[in-house]
Amino acid sequence: MTGYRFVVADDHPLFRGALQQALTSYDAQCEILEAEDFDGVKLLVGEAENIDLVLLDLAMPGASGLSGLVALRGLNPAIPIVVVSAYDDTQTIRRALDLGASGFISKSSRMDEIKVAVKTVLDGGLHAPDDLELGEEADPEVSDLIQRIQTLTPQQTRVLAMLAEGLLNKQIAYELNVSEATVKAHVSAVLQKLNVDSRTQAVILLSRIGSEPLSQET
Repeated sequence: MTGYRFVVADDHPLFRGALQQALTSYDAQCEILEAEDFDGVKLLVGEAENIDLVLLDLAMPGASGLSGLVALRGLNPAIPIVVVSAYDDTQTIRRALDLGASGFISKSSRMDEIKVAVKTVLDGGLHAPDDLELGEEADPEVSDLIQRIQTLTPQQTRVLAMLAEGLLNKQIAYELNVSEATVKAHVSAVLQKLNVDSRTQAVILLSRIGSEPLSQET
């Protein structure tokens, strides 16, 4: 199959160019959509049709680390997302995959490694850097949180991400095109599944897998 449709989401033009080069060498007929901030990639994932793969930098403006991945997965769980990051420690890679990423590419990867990762994911597999032993999550609280997030429906995941953005129920209702009563029901379900009593506690909990340590990335 050729003529893939990719989204390249990174705020650095040079690195977007490098990813585009890797993608076009994999499929010369592909179409590449670009986003330089998190609002841009959310718009593409939420509205663009027939996207085959998203390459996502978690440290782009407007993103909040791994919680940004959670938000995109809620928008369209059918689209595979490969995280592209300079912060490529084992913990970050494992958490990204646990939270629904289909792959992880280090920004230090060679062109041929990027092509292998893309092919693996497009073929339905998961990709992690070679010779990497992911092991188990060392923080039991984070492990429990990830397991709880995995129980959320896509709509509940979107609601959680919107809560993290500080949106009110009426704003969430507008964005999702549902009633405020429906949003309240979703919020209640999210709080129950995360085992917290308030939306503030849910946001604080989500921040545990948010911008740290990815905020250190440049």
